[in-house]
Amino acid sequence: MTPSTTLSWQVTLGNVLRRTVVLLFLIALGLYFSSESEQFLTERNLTNIAQQNAHVIIVTIGMTLTMLVGGIDLSVGSVAALGGAVSAGLIVREGLPIEAAVILTLAMGFGIGLTNGALVVFGKLPPFVATLSMMGVARGLTLLYTNGKPISGMGEAYTRWGRDRLSVPVVGDVPLPVIVALAVVLLALLLLTRTRFGLHIYAVGGHQETSRLAGVPVSRVQLLTYGISGMLAALAGMLLAARLYSAQPQMGVGLELDAIASSVLGGVSLFGGVGNVPGAVIGGLLIGVLGNGMNLLRVASYQQQMIQGIVLVVAVTVDMYTKRLERR
Repeated sequence: MTPSTTLSWQVTLGNVLRRTVVLLFLIALGLYFSSESEQFLTERNLTNIAQQNAHVIIVTIGMTLTMLVGGIDLSVGSVAALGGAVSAGLIVREGLPIEAAVILTLAMGFGIGLTNGALVVFGKLPPFVATLSMMGVARGLTLLYTNGKPISGMGEAYTRWGRDRLSVPVVGDVPLPVIVALAVVLLALLLLTRTRFGLHIYAVGGHQETSRLAGVPVSRVQLLTYGISGMLAALAGMLLAARLYSAQPQMGVGLELDAIASSVLGGVSLFGGVGNVPGAVIGGLLIGVLGNGMNLLRVASYQQQMIQGIVLVVAVTVDMYTKRLERR
């Protein structure tokens, strides 16, 4: 076997591991938790896992898109909190109908995302620095808008999106947040696999200069990607506020870490150009199942953080090892 053949085999094996090991680990976790707790496989618990992690999946999709173009968005948790607060405020304080509040909030999230993109594209700031700065700005705006206090009283038309269920033939009653998350996942999947814009996202993440020489509008792709991420974060914030019956200023703390972990666990490369929506969703489900199972087994919170950190380190190590092989 020649050195080039060996290298090709190693790269192929790394890619297969990156795409399948998380699914196998998810199945193994499910089997383990179901053997240790009778509550794990109950319909109520599985529904809770899906409902409680719907907003994480939505933000993970936005994070996946930004990572595919070679960036990252650390502001999503703060933007989610701001989205929940602004939408609730528009209804409670300004008396706007829910439709107008939702549209304006999504537009605000898209605008914040575009600002992140502009800082990266035109300001030449590293994505980490640009979005970290926006994380502080968005959180500060949330505290300023809410005066540090929760906003409640949005009405049934708003809060039902966080807790009500829709009867689906064959499947049964599905929580509305899960329906919204599935719609976002489907649209993102179609975007990446069936549109020119999706092809451009992978191209830009693979090699920006080559993409620019090939006529790909690199700056526009980056701007729109960050805009979508901000919009999805605002959407997740509204769903989270609806589930909690109030928009709390400290909502969404750590959400960006969950989204990054879900994306990386799902095989989305930190270097851009590699990854897909199904993998990111599986990564998000893994985070949700891991947390839920450890809660059922009464694992201490500090131990949970340690275990989740180890899982993430392993995923990043596999990603970096595969990338080094590809560069040889």
